Amino acid sequence: MIDSVNALLDEHAEIQTQLSDPAVHADAARAKKLNRRYAQLSQIKAAHEGLLAMQDDLLAARELAKEDDAFAAEVTSLEEALPAAQERLRRLLIPRDPDDGRDVIMEIKAGEGGAESALFAADLLRMYLHYAESKGWKTEILDRTESDLGGYKDVQVAIKGNSPDPALGVWAHLKYEGGVHRVQRVPATESQGRIHTSAAGVLVFPEVDEPEEVEISQNDLKIDVYRSSGPGGQSVNTTDSAVRITHLPTGIVVSMQNEKSQLQNREAGMRVLRARILAKQQEDAAAEASAARKTQIRTVDRSERIRTYNFPGESHRRSPHGIQVVQPRSGHGRCPRSRR
Repeated sequence: MIDSVNALLDEHAEIQTQLSDPAVHADAARAKKLNRRYAQLSQIKAAHEGLLAMQDDLLAARELAKEDDAFAAEVTSLEEALPAAQERLRRLLIPRDPDDGRDVIMEIKAGEGGAESALFAADLLRMYLHYAESKGWKTEILDRTESDLGGYKDVQVAIKGNSPDPALGVWAHLKYEGGVHRVQRVPATESQGRIHTSAAGVLVFPEVDEPEEVEISQNDLKIDVYRSSGPGGQSVNTTDSAVRITHLPTGIVVSMQNEKSQLQNREAGMRVLRARILAKQQEDAAAEASAARKTQIRTVDRSERIRTYNFPGESHRRSPHGIQVVQPRSGHGRCPRSRR
């Protein structure tokens, strides 16, 4: 463990030197990556220094206790605290998911349940937006396809963090949210008061920090433009502002029509495309990661849920905050906005 710590401390000192160079900060993506790693190593450095200080204090207290019994209690206290300090350093030395500090792109798709599923997808979006707000994260709706009753058939949102510490990263908090989410409630579409079960799918991808991280040749892209559809507006059904990007080698297709500008839709589509390609590259490189991501969503069927949301009362619209969550799948985090 000592050899591992020394190597990381050397890396910490090297990164500190790099961050003191103004030229590094001219490249925002590189500076962000260095700051993220520096924050992680700073925790290890602090834990290591704290452990060394505690060991020195324990040696001094033992020497003093030989001459003065008053220091015996301090020796006992330090001996009890030492294992916890060692365990903290050991845990920090365990390699983290390298994507923990990344921002994410989240996709929420309506599944089984018809119009009620689209309404549930909108509820999930609001839940994650409120959770992001509570964390101080920034959110940006990249694209959305609305249903007739005000829900979402499909919506994509970018979520950006505010801390260089990977442990506080958006991916670290949301990577286990991917999967099928099921709701049991009396929907707004039900006139007989019967409880319905609907499902929606959530996909979470780590966002690419810099375009160069994922190489995409223009020759590998097929880009189609078409007129956007929606409830109305100056650019809807009047201009070819919507964009569909197909990555030919992988077959990944991304469509964007949220913005009025074709250029803006193309930029947003490329962000989502890079995130999906990065996820695919990671799946191909690691079989375990591939299995985890492929089992996030298989059919968007009710039986494939990772979590069930139970709304008490006659209508979920009358009790927007009284949600009970049951049956979380092992390994998945607690719903961020499900208990109040």
